Amino acid sequence: MDRAGRRTLHLLGLGGMLIFSILITLSLALRQFVSWFNILSIVVSLLYVASFALGPGSIPWLIVAELFSQGPRPAAMSVSVLVNWISNFIVGYTFPHLQRALGNYTFIPFSVLLLLFWLFTYFYVKETKNKTFQEVSASWRQKDDNISQVNTESSHLVP
Repeated sequence: MDRAGRRTLHLLGLGGMLIFSILITLSLALRQFVSWFNILSIVVSLLYVASFALGPGSIPWLIVAELFSQGPRPAAMSVSVLVNWISNFIVGYTFPHLQRALGNYTFIPFSVLLLLFWLFTYFYVKETKNKTFQEVSASWRQKDDNISQVNTESSHLVP
């Protein structure tokens, strides 16, 4: 984890889950036509779980501590754990309902969400590999300064 970086592993995990959720959907939808797709759906499901373990299963527990200083860290970790457990509950509660409603296409809504999570992580989550909290915090401030500078410059264009 320290060699590859948390952001990179999270992106790999989310990307793997996205690819494998699409493959699960295809293998389930087409298993009537191709006999070995039953076995493929099991293998792809295991790869989906492995991708979850690589990224979204472990990284959120660690990266929050690296994004916040000592003062707000306990509150941020508490919110992170709460969101994690609520998300797990929502997935566990809605999955049987989605399965009844969508059948073999149950993973399509999850695929859409995984794509959104991947994009969010790619554009907004900072890499913390080999960086102190101060360096991560400075990169956030630098981005905020660039955004406020663009907003200030564009406000002069409006009469």
